[in-house]
Amino acid sequence: MLERHASRAARRAREFEAFVAGAAGRLLNAATLLTAESPDDNPRARRLLTLSLAHTYACWDRLHGEDPYDRTRRQLATRFARGAWHRHGALGRARPHPASPLAPLTPQERLILVLRLHEGVAEEQTAALLGLSPERVRAICHRATSALLHRSRVPAPAVTATKAMP
Repeated sequence: MLERHASRAARRAREFEAFVAGAAGRLLNAATLLTAESPDDNPRARRLLTLSLAHTYACWDRLHGEDPYDRTRRQLATRFARGAWHRHGALGRARPHPASPLAPLTPQERLILVLRLHEGVAEEQTAALLGLSPERVRAICHRATSALLHRSRVPAPAVTATKAMP
């Protein structure tokens, strides 16, 4: 019995390591976008990912055909939303890294934008995960996208024509 338990634990560890090897990069990228940190200096994103992966590992035997990437992504989003709520109240403004492209957005806007556009999660699934209506998710996503697009438009430098001297 002890041998069977040990072999099951070793198989579980191998499966989880293979999952992490394949998914950790993309999940870290999503966590970095959520926390609006620099990709080179992202301690909050790494902690968020570590806690989410630990939760997935704890539930590994109970996944029963469920996608572990989806489970980890949901845990990542839930942990981020809960942390932002506790730190800043009602998903208020955090102090993101100024160089991050998503820095001007609120944590809720970043969360919805990352889930919808970066991760490709359906509107209905995002709404269910966050406890919002699909219409609200659509409106927040549109507002966040517009804010990013209008912010990135930098007026072109004025071109002055000079007369050629005869």
